[in-house]
Amino acid sequence: MSKILLSFLSLCLFVNCTSENSSPSTTTENLYFPPLTGTSWETKSIADLGWKQEAVQPLLDYLELKHSKSFMILVNGRIVMENYFNGHSATTNWYWASAGKTLTSTLTGIAEQEGFINSNNKVSDYIGAGWTSETLAKENLITCKNLLSMTSGIEDIANGDDVSPSSLTYKADAGTRWAYHNVYVKLQDLIAQATGQTWANYFNTRLRDKIGMNGSWLTLDNNIVYFSTTRSMARFGLLMLNKGKWENNTILNEAFFNSATTTSQNINLSYGYLWWLNGKSSYHLPQSQLQLSGSIIPNGPNDMFMALGKNDQKIYVIPSKKMVVIRMGDAADNVNLALSDFDNTLWQKINALYQ
Repeated sequence: MSKILLSFLSLCLFVNCTSENSSPSTTTENLYFPPLTGTSWETKSIADLGWKQEAVQPLLDYLELKHSKSFMILVNGRIVMENYFNGHSATTNWYWASAGKTLTSTLTGIAEQEGFINSNNKVSDYIGAGWTSETLAKENLITCKNLLSMTSGIEDIANGDDVSPSSLTYKADAGTRWAYHNVYVKLQDLIAQATGQTWANYFNTRLRDKIGMNGSWLTLDNNIVYFSTTRSMARFGLLMLNKGKWENNTILNEAFFNSATTTSQNINLSYGYLWWLNGKSSYHLPQSQLQLSGSIIPNGPNDMFMALGKNDQKIYVIPSKKMVVIRMGDAADNVNLALSDFDNTLWQKINALYQ
């Protein structure tokens, strides 16, 4: 009799623990990857997840009010929300703006794992001396990692986004100053030089085609930016949720992924390798040397890492929730570089879905 009672109590304890610790985000469910071709993509409903249907419309109303063109939520790779606004559609391409910096970061890691580059080496090892207007001694201090972490020391405001040698002037020694600057695009030049391929071809064969993305690099406002559908942006977010693997195929090795999505230097704790990091104790904003206390997006999950672009192009990756969130569109308020109050309010409304 005591054995039966013990078994019953053990079963009750198991059921109780399971019900208390399980999450409506189905964290134990396998991670799904959509086929590389076609439009098939598994879905999960708000009801399936145990989320709050009454929180959906306020979120959609806010997104439309704030000039969004598209919005997606993936949980375990499955589409939970996919919405389009203002004439945008699932087949419309839109620009990533600086959210596309994370594509360059990823390709840098791929080029390194293939042995074409070493991110600890100086940039001039690949594109030659004289790519800046600095003295040779100062230029030689700038490594690939300095470009990845925005610590090149190059003047970031006076010369704008121009990356010709005459505009790349000395501000501080590499590694001593964090400043958001377009000079990171030199990584694309050095990858092309090191691989003997065009940047677009190397990108397409090593990343885009392997995860079923569409899109292309185009010139916008004198900058080379990536254009794609919302689902293609979501595919990239899903790859990063799985630490650089697409199903069982390693696209980016986990060691580089980990470096890219953790603090890369001790000046701006909220910046990795061209990725923004939430949940840190302080951060810097683009075009500012002011250190601000707290997390970039207080309402956002602390483990979230983010691709953020001008006019509120967003990829949010949240490992603890097995979730990827995408937003494309025009600026939510006024034109902004990457971050705005929109992020925090948006996360308040996303949180309402499941809190």
